[in-house]
Amino acid sequence: MQLRKLTHDELLAERLTQAEAQSVVRHPVTLLLHNIRSLYNVGSIFRTADAGLAQNLLLAGYTPTPPRKEITKTALGADQTVPWQYFSTTQQAIEYLRRQKPEITIVAVELAERSRSVYELSADDFPLCLVLGNEITGIDDTILALCDAAVEIPMYGVKHSLNVSVATGIALFEAVRVWTMRKQQ
Repeated sequence: MQLRKLTHDELLAERLTQAEAQSVVRHPVTLLLHNIRSLYNVGSIFRTADAGLAQNLLLAGYTPTPPRKEITKTALGADQTVPWQYFSTTQQAIEYLRRQKPEITIVAVELAERSRSVYELSADDFPLCLVLGNEITGIDDTILALCDAAVEIPMYGVKHSLNVSVATGIALFEAVRVWTMRKQQ
C-alpha cells in the first residue's frame, strides 16, 4: 500500500467548522495557565487546546490574552474557537473552578514531591484541570498547595523539563486518551 498525503480540502472535510467548534461536546479537561510569559507559548497552547478539544482555557496572572497578533499567529485562529477566560490570579481561577465544578480534580503538571507520571492519570481524575506553569519558575508553591495532585512527564535525557507548550500537548493528549478509553469500556 502506498501512502498519500491528504489534500487541504480532504483535511477540511474531516474537521469541525468554526461554528461547530462553538457547540460541540468537548473533552472534560480544562487547561489553566499560571503566569506564562511568552505570547507564542500561549498561542501554541490555544492551538493544542483546539486540537485536543479541551473544555476551556483559563489564563491567569500575567499570562497574555488575546487579541494579540503574536498569539493569533501561533494559534492559527484557535484563539477564536477555544473557550477561554482570564483571571487576575491563578488562585482566583482555582476558586472559580471549585465553585463551578466541585468534583473537579486540579492537577499540577510539575516536578514535585509525590508527583506521579502523567501516564498514571485515570478515569477517576475527571473532570480534570491541568495547571501549567511559568517557563522559568514553574508553578508557585502557593498554587501547588491548592492542587489535588501533581503529574510529571518522564524525562530520559539530560534536561529536566520541556517547553510549556510541548508539555501541555503531552499532558492534554494523555488525558484525552484516558478519557476516550474510559468511554469505550
